[in-house]
Amino acid sequence: MKAKMIVHKCLQDSQDLGSDNEHMNSRVFFTLEIDGKRFENLHADIKLSVGGEFEKDNIEVFLPEEYKGRLNYDDFRKSIETYYRSLIGSQGTGIRVSGGGSVRMRNNTFQKEMIFEFDISEPNASW
Repeated sequence: MKAKMIVHKCLQDSQDLGSDNEHMNSRVFFTLEIDGKRFENLHADIKLSVGGEFEKDNIEVFLPEEYKGRLNYDDFRKSIETYYRSLIGSQGTGIRVSGGGSVRMRNNTFQKEMIFEFDISEPNASW
């Protein structure tokens, strides 16, 4: 079974989401289509260490609280990470940062649609 994820926007480094001097918390909004069913208004929260390099450092991706179905977490995480890095970093279309400088811009909203598809039919593909 395939999942189609349509990512709509990202709220980056939001103080409302708990960003502080240690972590930048952001939220990515998306729609999931699985087996003919559409799950709208979903979001995944992500966390990155302040001062981390956008292109290299680990991005912690949390599962959407509103969706309780099957989901291949590894592919889901990679898709969210790819989307985030397409907006922010040296190749980003929203904020282009390179070299891990000390630039910090908070509460930015980026609207950019990207579509990802991944398999969730494997028995161990769970969340």
